[in-house]
Amino acid sequence: MIKKTLYFGNPAYLSLRNKQLVIQLPEVVKNDTLPETFKADAVKTFPVEDIGVVILDNKQITITHGLIEALLDNNSALITCNSSRMPVGLMLPLAGNTTQTERFRNQIDASVPLKKQLWQQTVQAKIQNQAYVLETKAKVIVKNMRAWASDVKSGDPDNYEARAAVYYWNNIFPTIPGFTRGREGDPPNNLLNYGYAILRAVVARSLVASGLLPTFGIHHRSKYNVYCLADDIMEPYRPFVDKLVFEIMENGADISDLSQEIKGQLLNIPVLDVIINDQRSPLMVAVGQTTASLYKCFSGEIRKIKYPSFD
Repeated sequence: MIKKTLYFGNPAYLSLRNKQLVIQLPEVVKNDTLPETFKADAVKTFPVEDIGVVILDNKQITITHGLIEALLDNNSALITCNSSRMPVGLMLPLAGNTTQTERFRNQIDASVPLKKQLWQQTVQAKIQNQAYVLETKAKVIVKNMRAWASDVKSGDPDNYEARAAVYYWNNIFPTIPGFTRGREGDPPNNLLNYGYAILRAVVARSLVASGLLPTFGIHHRSKYNVYCLADDIMEPYRPFVDKLVFEIMENGADISDLSQEIKGQLLNIPVLDVIINDQRSPLMVAVGQTTASLYKCFSGEIRKIKYPSFD
């Protein structure tokens, strides 16, 4: 089942009633001149069990502890945004699987050779997906990218990921000469940052649902990063965000600012079409298959992660 992504960019009262997320508007609740029937009709609800991600993007949003508890019990990801309206915080449940202790142990005990093999598969899938975006959208030659993907060895000792990244970002936006990818860089970095934050939340919640610790990565290991594994596993999914950003630009949108319209398009990331297991699937569902397969790799059941492709 595809979980909903809910975005709140205006003042709102969010609460819980009968396992439903209840949305009320402050200007309606506080207006004593409005009839009660109108106020009742203005209330919107969503079943908590249908919600996968909630994004809070306004300082005048009030959310009850009961609703937060219900969202976390449902393994929903709760994202908060800063004054610049960029995602800055992510809340996830502490427990998301009935055999979590066993799964933690398998993950922590994973051997170095296994993690190197998993990183090899991750880098190969990422470069292949980057090549697709370059070839189909930017119309760039990608023979070198295909060769690099096939040459990646266990652990990527030759750092083909970085080599491919340089070529990729130098060519992905042909209408922006000298584009540099960076969190503080010029547009469309703002769109990429926002899209990656949504993707990271989707991946992190799926890792928790699969009984894994998002903190312990197979490659990323910064002591300051609490989502190392999420950052590992989302790598092959990043090109799907890049392609969406390219298409937003292609349609002539003003990317100097993250408008509500652009955010609305980026909020479709969880339902983007991907190919996994030779079948078309929404991205959020595919991520669940990826994290489930990762656990099976840690437990010794299989040796290959299931990653998505474009075709």
